[in-house]
Amino acid sequence: MNKEQLRELWKKEEETAHIHGWDFSHIHGRYDEEEDLPWDFLAVIKKHLTPEMKLLDLDTGGGEFLLSYDHLYENTAAVESYPPNVELCKEVLLPLGIDFKEAYGGGKLPFPDESFDIVTNRHGDYDPAELDRILKPNGVFLTQQVGAENDRELVELLLPQATELPFPDAYLTVKMAELNERGFEIIECGEARRPIRFYDVGALVWFARIIEWEFPDFSVDTCLDRLYEAQRIIEEKGVIEGRIHRFYIVARKLR
Repeated sequence: MNKEQLRELWKKEEETAHIHGWDFSHIHGRYDEEEDLPWDFLAVIKKHLTPEMKLLDLDTGGGEFLLSYDHLYENTAAVESYPPNVELCKEVLLPLGIDFKEAYGGGKLPFPDESFDIVTNRHGDYDPAELDRILKPNGVFLTQQVGAENDRELVELLLPQATELPFPDAYLTVKMAELNERGFEIIECGEARRPIRFYDVGALVWFARIIEWEFPDFSVDTCLDRLYEAQRIIEEKGVIEGRIHRFYIVARKLR
């Protein structure tokens, strides 16, 4: 393809960059990530989760990951605030009997004090003070987070002027200290940086438009020269590679 044909192809990817739930199937097979984390967060959750526990999932997205727990629906609650995902949760979770409410995971939660035995959170926000309030004594909080340095090589490739980290406090040590200060005991944790690989530039364009907080002001037209450089890398190496940054924490409420 010549440069103009590539641009038109990338513009089409940009135009289709919308997401329903947290569904990356549009670029399935065109990129890889989270294939080799040293922990399996779902397995970590299931190790601590028993059927009688009252469970809350924060920032549940479209509920896709929550449903993989196979937890009793009558013992399950979830919150989400992103409007398209809220509508999806109403369509999918409420008919199952899951107590879904529209709320932001990092804000005031619409549940009474000491309502839950266990709270989970994957790549969403949370407030340690609210966790303290809604968890029962000895309740457990489990979170997997996207770290501060996530995708930085990709950001620097497309937006070399973007120097600020979007979430500069997103490090394991910082988040552990916050929970400790709130009276939680850390019982399990881990942190890792692993490859993320793109096999065509169009997939990277779609990804950058979806993850807009990491790629601020990205567009095909404003970053066209950088996209041509990305295409050169693909043609030379067959892949564009960066690194993801992830960490997880399992914490128990002590009071």
